[in-house]
Amino acid sequence: MAQWNKNSQSYLANGTTLFEAVMIADKDGNILNTAGSASNIPIANGGVTGYSHINKFGYRSTLATTGFETIWDGAASNYTYQTVGTATATSDAAASADDTKEVNIQGLDENYNEVSETITIGGGASTAQFSRVFRARMVSENNDGNVTITTTGTVAYIQEDAGQTLMAVYTIPAGKTGYLIKLHGTVDKNQDAIFRLVSRDFGTTVFNVKGQFGVFANSFDYDYPVPLVFSEKTDIEVRADAGNSMGGGALFDIILVDN
Repeated sequence: MAQWNKNSQSYLANGTTLFEAVMIADKDGNILNTAGSASNIPIANGGVTGYSHINKFGYRSTLATTGFETIWDGAASNYTYQTVGTATATSDAAASADDTKEVNIQGLDENYNEVSETITIGGGASTAQFSRVFRARMVSENNDGNVTITTTGTVAYIQEDAGQTLMAVYTIPAGKTGYLIKLHGTVDKNQDAIFRLVSRDFGTTVFNVKGQFGVFANSFDYDYPVPLVFSEKTDIEVRADAGNSMGGGALFDIILVDN
């Protein structure tokens, strides 16, 4: 195959061994593997400086039928963002069966930096302040009852025996930019539903639609060839409106890059 030399602006003579190669690197010079699905493995294993990944997934046993509402496992309404506060965990398990079990809470602190703390159900409040909570999970034992995580109001909910929140809700941490690369939604009955990806910029009150997809007894998948870009402190949700009573779920994947 003929090889072009950019210095001489001519093709190389036959039999030469000089080749030009093109590689993709991050801003710190780390070479990125771009071969198909393996291209994101270095990000997943923490091998690329300044890059990380978040996978958010949610499910709602009864989707809203009178308007778009958040897909999460808490109250049958849109997710409510609370003001900054410490977190506590309670359970409705009989005979306080979940008390003394530990739950790990993941979110953002009062400055929107990532924070994680493990607290005891039925015990004291966290030492950390939470402005956002986007995940909670049982640590060593599963939950016998429904676990509610509260700051200045309910921020997360773990269904009985689930061991993990199911909330298609996320906020981009301070000092990072989010690149959304995947969106998925599904329904569990032979009915129709419309899904919306929405986001709200920091300091505003309005959620804007970033994508809308309709399904009937099926699911949708969308891989963004050019990722959607979300700046720091942006709130992101998936909402749905169903034609009839049924459950449904959604997930999205975001690559986070340090600013």
